[in-house]
Amino acid sequence: MSDSQSYGSWLIHQLKGWPQQNYYLFWFAFGCQLMTLVNAPITPVAIITFIGTTLGVLCVLAINATKAVNGWLGLVSAACFIFVGFTAKNYLSIFEQIAYMLTLDLPVLISVRTWNDDTKNNLKRFHAKEWVISIAATLLVWAISAVLIGRFTNDPRPVYDGMAFAISLTGGVVCFLRYNNQYFWWLFSGIAQLILWGITFAQGDASLSMAINSSVYVINDLLAFTISPWFNAGRRKLGLKAIH
Repeated sequence: MSDSQSYGSWLIHQLKGWPQQNYYLFWFAFGCQLMTLVNAPITPVAIITFIGTTLGVLCVLAINATKAVNGWLGLVSAACFIFVGFTAKNYLSIFEQIAYMLTLDLPVLISVRTWNDDTKNNLKRFHAKEWVISIAATLLVWAISAVLIGRFTNDPRPVYDGMAFAISLTGGVVCFLRYNNQYFWWLFSGIAQLILWGITFAQGDASLSMAINSSVYVINDLLAFTISPWFNAGRRKLGLKAIH
């Protein structure tokens, strides 16, 4: 077997051994997205959105399960979301996906063979200092990005776009540093994106698929607090050392 075949087999194997709830959530999300796709005009944007949301859900579920396949899933889904964000004029969502590539996808791909164990065995959690820095950074990025994108582009939703971008950017950095508190940012990121893409859909600039996708992300984040190795409740089920 060649190295490429071995690597491909290893990546496929990373889709196994997840908490059962993750698989249920994926098929629920897939069904919702498929119904949304077939009940609307089939356009290139609709197809790319469907591919992006399907792979995006798999990506966040893989992160939840600390499986390194999330690197490739995230990279491809991010490319799809960049296209969707551009067509919807949610320009900061493009930078959000680039930030994900830099803080989540590429670091995983660079150390893909060791990422699973390195992550599970080296997790940390915030103390007061980290909370203050992360919250202050989120608010600062929100203010600056919303003002700049509103001034220099025709983005019709700079405040909401900036909010989703700032929360997601901080979440990506916190995940890169292996703090389990990232999931508080992912939770609020999902809510912020749900608001952004819900408004975008209501204003006729995007399909309902992105809002549905954000809802699934929120459900995944809530699941992570109870079943994921990022938290002690999930670690106990897997026999892993508690995070202190």
